[in-house]
Amino acid sequence: MSRAHELERMKEMKEKLLEAGGDEKKEQQKKKGKMTSRDRIDSILDKKSFIESFPYITSRSTDFGMEKHRFPGDGVVTGTGLIDGRQVCLSSQDFTVLGGSLGEQQAERINRAQNMALKTRTPFIQINDSGGARIQEGVYSLDGYGKIFRSNIDASGVIPQLSLILGPCAGGAVYSPALTDFVFMVEKVSQMYITGPDVIKAVMGEEVTHEQLGGASTHSKKSGNAHFHCKDEQECFTLVRKLLSYLPSNNMEHPPLVENGDSKSRKTPKVNEVIPEQNTKAYDVRDIIDEVFDKETFLEVHKEYAPSIVVGFARLAGRSVGIIANQPKVLSGTLDINSSDKAARFVRVCDCFNVPVISLVDIPGYMPGTVQEYDGIIRHGAKLLYAIGEAVVPKISLILRKAYGGAYIAMAARSLGYDRVLALPCAEIAVMGAQGAANIIFRREIAASQNPGETRNAKIQEFQESSMNPYVSAAAGFVDDVIAPEDAREELIRSLESLVTKHESRIERKHGNFPV
Repeated sequence: MSRAHELERMKEMKEKLLEAGGDEKKEQQKKKGKMTSRDRIDSILDKKSFIESFPYITSRSTDFGMEKHRFPGDGVVTGTGLIDGRQVCLSSQDFTVLGGSLGEQQAERINRAQNMALKTRTPFIQINDSGGARIQEGVYSLDGYGKIFRSNIDASGVIPQLSLILGPCAGGAVYSPALTDFVFMVEKVSQMYITGPDVIKAVMGEEVTHEQLGGASTHSKKSGNAHFHCKDEQECFTLVRKLLSYLPSNNMEHPPLVENGDSKSRKTPKVNEVIPEQNTKAYDVRDIIDEVFDKETFLEVHKEYAPSIVVGFARLAGRSVGIIANQPKVLSGTLDINSSDKAARFVRVCDCFNVPVISLVDIPGYMPGTVQEYDGIIRHGAKLLYAIGEAVVPKISLILRKAYGGAYIAMAARSLGYDRVLALPCAEIAVMGAQGAANIIFRREIAASQNPGETRNAKIQEFQESSMNPYVSAAAGFVDDVIAPEDAREELIRSLESLVTKHESRIERKHGNFPV
């Protein structure tokens, strides 16, 4: 064959590769508000940085007429590229090719991309848009999923793993996203479920739509399976790039330091204005976050799920930090089953990737009630205790107002492993609130009084002043310092910078037994 023919064949193969499932199917993607697999990669990565891997892999199956349906790449695009100049590895399923279904060779291609990410210690991004396992390839498809899951597990805590659900993701396919660190979903584009509406109707007699069962809203608000809920794909890609800016490329590095011009010595008088004098009144803890941390750097995670706690990334003097903050405007900021899970998961991600944790505390306790007890609040509540106790990153707590009972231990106790505990002058630290404590401690005096109501109020005030103020805890060494609200930013920065070189080792073991 002449050189001219060789070059012509290469050109034809490139065209076939880029053609994928054809123009008609690409147009169908666009009508659904979806980009093609290659357009998605171009939108995520820095311009002209993508290097494709194994583009000509094709299916080896000949069963059920599959020899007539062979496409270069086998329904997925994989490779490496740059985001803000930092390398990532990624895969992007192509729904125009056999519905993006996963067969032996597609799985092999994804798995190679995962392994390359692990070898090069770079983040892995997977874009899921698939009808599920390729039925014609039977157990080979299932074996492919098993390889992908195993690589997800091997990479867990070593490199950041992000899953973008940009189309259907059903059956066994959903478990790979569940094994990764962050899941992104897009309104009216993403669907994720174990069994679809038709099977549910046939087996359970329940009628439900695809969107109701596994749409972005469902997984962002109800199940908590999605960390980010985006209005369209472009917003999703913007959030992916932003999220990675807070994380290192792997567990052996520290997050990037990003100077943003926000003064370290900036005062925070709004903190005092936001927190009401009456300790039963609600406020939005996000107002505290916006005031204290570097301006316009807060990226909230799990925003719509378990809203009694707020978690997310921000910067403090340019350093990446993870925030867990009780939200007094929702359930008084109590920790329930879902918020305990949410906070514990976030703390573990921060610890994996060397992101210091800052706890903002205003919590009356764990959520009471039979529903919570029957559904396992003891087990779920223990997850946050375990996560904080296990984490070796710098951990700083600022008690804004209430810090009661076991929830205080989870959010602020030095004995659990917080490195530095600060408190505002209005902080209240106790086993329980003053009213409940007075009713127990002084019940006989109140009962014997000629004016029980007046005596009770006096005892409540006595207990608050003698036992709950932050100086009692400071005197015992449980609080490092009581600070003025306007100094909150400056004191947190000073605390963080003093802990930058922290190194802590744990007892050697295979792994702990996390309360799942």
